[in-house]
Parts: sequence; structure tokens; C-alpha cells
Amino acid sequence: MQVNIYDLNTLTAADKAKIMRRSELDIESFQETVRPVIRDVREQGDQALIDYCAKFDKVTLPITALQVTEEEFAQADRNLDPAIKAVIERAAINIRKFHQAQMPEEMWFTEIEDGVLAGEKITPITSVGIYVPRGKGSFPSVMLMLGIPAVIAGVPEIIICTPPTPEGGVDDASLFTAKVCGIRTVYKVGGAQAIAAMAFGTETVKKVHKVIGPGNAYVSAAKRLLYGHLDVGTPAGPSESIILCDESVDPRIAALDLLIEAEHGPDSTALLVTHSREVAEQVKALLPDLIADLPEKRREFSTTVLANYGGIVITPDLDASVQFVNDFAPEHLEVLTKEPMLVLPKIRNAGEILLGQHTPISVGNYALGVNAILPTGGFARTFSCVTVHDFLKRSSIGYMSEQGYNSLKDVVQKFAEYEGFPAHANAIKKR
Repeated sequence: MQVNIYDLNTLTAADKAKIMRRSELDIESFQETVRPVIRDVREQGDQALIDYCAKFDKVTLPITALQVTEEEFAQADRNLDPAIKAVIERAAINIRKFHQAQMPEEMWFTEIEDGVLAGEKITPITSVGIYVPRGKGSFPSVMLMLGIPAVIAGVPEIIICTPPTPEGGVDDASLFTAKVCGIRTVYKVGGAQAIAAMAFGTETVKKVHKVIGPGNAYVSAAKRLLYGHLDVGTPAGPSESIILCDESVDPRIAALDLLIEAEHGPDSTALLVTHSREVAEQVKALLPDLIADLPEKRREFSTTVLANYGGIVITPDLDASVQFVNDFAPEHLEVLTKEPMLVLPKIRNAGEILLGQHTPISVGNYALGVNAILPTGGFARTFSCVTVHDFLKRSSIGYMSEQGYNSLKDVVQKFAEYEGFPAHANAIKKR
């Protein structure tokens, strides 16, 4: 099997551009396909959702079945394996605990000078739509990662859109998880049409102020086109990871962890970055057997990724490896070095940073408590992991006593006059 091996010292400009570009930035090519979908949903509402459900999901639904019923929630509860319920509930405890610790004070003030108070008031966003993908599988973990912080933040209206199963329902685990989160409004709508429905509203799907959640290239393209109609949240496209290693790493652990994000899909990125050529060769030698143990679909995805947007990058030294990480700004970063805590202060750009051989990306994805919805496509340079703050907004607050006003009025008047705003100045001068 082919595994890309790149030597950073001899990397061509084209190869470096390909690595840095990854599949995320190919999303622009999907926008023309998505544009008419958005238009149809805006103009035709529910009927467009039904039509695109039949076209893309190969499922025929009556309009009355777009929203999940209480009986469907109850049936999912009855159907789901108790062992899976226990796993979901255990993960929910850790995710809830972590996100509760993020909640800020509802209001705060600081005294700027005598008689002058400034502060902030924190309020939840009024309505939020959560997108939970299906495509290559069922993702109740995404439901936990988005539903729990939204509920903790106190968002009054939370809705979920997720593609229907081939049978025209929503998978049992996702419905059970929605209930665990405390969310009961779920629609069987996926893809670009779901994002459009939440942006504009339809007869059935409620319009919201913000949409958040990962998705395929069509979902990401829809978000980009709808930016301005609503807040589209953290850019979360195809999965990507870097496994950062030095010569101390167990090559088998590095190879196993390299495949975590590689198995997500053919458009994923999975890179191992190391200054040890020996480690690189050992990992490469281990990969064929590890991939052969995967089910056929995941085997195909992993093989495609390692020959396409993934592979192994060999650098001159650990500092160069860290610099490559910061330049790439990965969604997931796993640090498998002798002293990961010494590497941590040097990392500037990564959606999440998981330290040491006992903290694989899998743990972060499901049960560590940290949020696994992370910026992709290099957006970790400016965007953050999803937190309760994605569901909150801040309003500045100011108060001045008469003493404070008298202290600042001349400053304000002169500033306004200098900038050419007489009404600003008159509000002080003629008060």
C-alpha cells in the first residue's frame, strides 16, 4: 500500500501546498451545487426538504414525518442496547462536568475610575440549531458534544437536524442521546438542505439564529453561502489530525493513533510528524497489517487518506516538527514525545492538544470531557474548540455617577469634536 512520506527539507512547493491545503479548502467547488438547494428550500420550504430527502438520502418521507415524535423517542429508548445507553450516559457525565466548569459569571463590573463602572452581561443565544451528520455512520457523540453545552448555556430553543436512516427514522442512539442532553425537537433533515432550513425556517423546521455542527463538504459549503443570514459557528469540515512524535515513541501506538482520524473518510487528513526517520519507517511498516484488520469501508478510507491528504512528514528536529504543527493548525493534535508537557507551551495552533501515550484522540472524541467539535482546514489559527461560549453572547455594560460623568465629560466632548461628530459633542456640551 502507498503511504506518503514527505521530507520537510526536500519538500517541493507543490507538495507543501497540497499538505497545507487538505480537502477542507476544496469545499469552494461544492458551492455551485449547493446554491440551488438553498434557493429551493427558501422558496418551497418543506416540499423542498422532502424532494431533496428523496434525491440525496433515497428516503421517501411525508411532510408530517419530518419531525421526530414522542413515540419515536420512546421506541428508541426501548430498542437501544442497555450497554450502549450506559456508555452514552457515562460519557455525558464527563462532558457535562467539563462544560459546567466553563460557565462564566452572569454579570460582572469593574471600577474604571471613581464613579465609572464597566462590565459585561452574559446571556444565552435565543435559538440554536445543531447539525448532527450521518453519512458514513451514526454519531451520538456529536449530539453529546453540542447538545450538552447548549443546554448548560441555557439556550431557550434548541433544535437538531440529522439525516434520516434508510428506514426513514433517526437512529436509536442519537434519539436516546438527544433525550440525555435534554433536547426533544429533532428533524429528519440532512445535508445542505438542513442548513438552509434552519437559516430561513420552513413550515415545519424552526428558523434559528445560529447553526453549529460538523458535516461533509456540502454542509460546509452551505454554511459558507449562508454566512450573514445566520451565525454558522466553528468551521468543522473533514476530519484531520497530526500525531507528533520523537524517537521515544512506541511505533505501534503511533501507527494505531494515526489511523483514528484516517478512518473517518477519504477526504480526511492524518499525518504523523517526526524528526526520527527510524520511527517513520517503523510506523510505515506497521500500517498495512493494522489497516488490514479494519472493516472494508474503514480500510478503504484509511488507505485513501494515507496516499492522498495524509502520510508521514520527516523534519530535521523536534522544533521543526512543532513549527510544522503550528503552520498546519490541525483539528486534533496528539503529542507522543518523551516530555509532552515541555512541548505544550510551544504549541500555538491546534483545535485540541492531547498529551502522552495514554490520551489517544479516541478518548477526546468520546469520554474525556473536552469538546470534540473543533476547527478544521487551518481555522485553528483563529477559531477555538466548541465550548459553552459558543452558545452565549456578551453585552457591555456601563454606568457613571455624576462624579464619574464630570470627570470624563471634557475628554468625550473634545474627542467627538476632533473626529467631526458634533451631535456626539452636543450630547455633552448642551446637556
